[in-house]
Amino acid sequence: MKKQKVCIVTGTRAEYGLLTPLMRRIKNYHNFDLQIVATGMHLSPEFGLTYKNIEEDGFNINEKVEMLLSSDTPSGVVKSMGIGTIGFADVFTKLRPDLLIILGDRFEMLAAAQTALIFGLPIAHIHGGEQTFGAYDDAIRHSITKMATFHFTSSESHRQRVIQLGENPSKVWNVGALGIENITKMLLLSKKELYSQLSIRNDQPYFLITYHPETAGETDGIHSILAALQELRDYNLIFTKSNADNGGRLINEKIKDYISSNPNAHLFDSLGQLRYLSAVKHAEAVIGNSSSGLIEVPYLNTPTVNCGGRQSGRECPSSVFHTELDVHRISLTIKAALQYKGPYDQIYGDGKTSEKIINCLKGFQSFSIKKEFYNL
Repeated sequence: MKKQKVCIVTGTRAEYGLLTPLMRRIKNYHNFDLQIVATGMHLSPEFGLTYKNIEEDGFNINEKVEMLLSSDTPSGVVKSMGIGTIGFADVFTKLRPDLLIILGDRFEMLAAAQTALIFGLPIAHIHGGEQTFGAYDDAIRHSITKMATFHFTSSESHRQRVIQLGENPSKVWNVGALGIENITKMLLLSKKELYSQLSIRNDQPYFLITYHPETAGETDGIHSILAALQELRDYNLIFTKSNADNGGRLINEKIKDYISSNPNAHLFDSLGQLRYLSAVKHAEAVIGNSSSGLIEVPYLNTPTVNCGGRQSGRECPSSVFHTELDVHRISLTIKAALQYKGPYDQIYGDGKTSEKIINCLKGFQSFSIKKEFYNL
């Protein structure tokens, strides 16, 4: 039986960390031939050249698609998408994959998906059916759903929403969130080991902060968060960089300015999956608006302070505290999170997601793009 060429496109450090268990299963399955395409932030020195992490983990990157302009304006993002579309056209012509796997909702993935659609390349989409009203990612996610044939959702309500979008229930599976798998299988660092690796000399407790642009809402939320953090002099503040959405570089510059006058604050291009999850585990709380705060963080029994509207509409457990982007409200919400003792609801599956995805895909001798709109 001819091996099926299964291509995974990854553009960010966070996305790669989620995909790693699935990539290993595809690589080890005898009927699949894994192809990897690195793009976006992975190839940018500004964001840590994280494609090297992929190679260090023992994977072969088949192709790289340079697409990220040194601009985070709307015009720059759109032009990056155009460059990406051209690059993916060349790559898909060369690699000729049988199936493309895409996770999530970023603009890099939209460029890959629209190229695959015209090439007649079947798409398997992970994390469809979710809602994030505060970012244009919401529309991108649903658009990729309509271009995809196979769908792997993180909860049953998300599965039902994909079906509501007209996708056949026989090709929509609730498999849970990929990020939970790393939590259940990875041996995390102790706080002492983490601080040593991050070169943080004191042993004060800390908060972990990641804030991305609200591309469909507030444009200067980082100012309110940084002002609220001024009260936390007795804590270390561990920041990870914002992403490459329009406005992301401005956020990173403001964090750098803050760190220059606050010795308890530290900024990292990329923590990598092990250090990031270890940092979550030992943090007093996770602050910002990353989706990980709602999906993975509760599984490590750490509260989340979700700031602003970027994740508005997303399903989340009771350990997530929501706040507007107001200095006083953020401060009060951080204090509430510090008092939280549980429960930590686990609503995104049992950590066996990659196994479930592989088992679903194994059932197809070939992959097809053909589908019809499914009427409820």
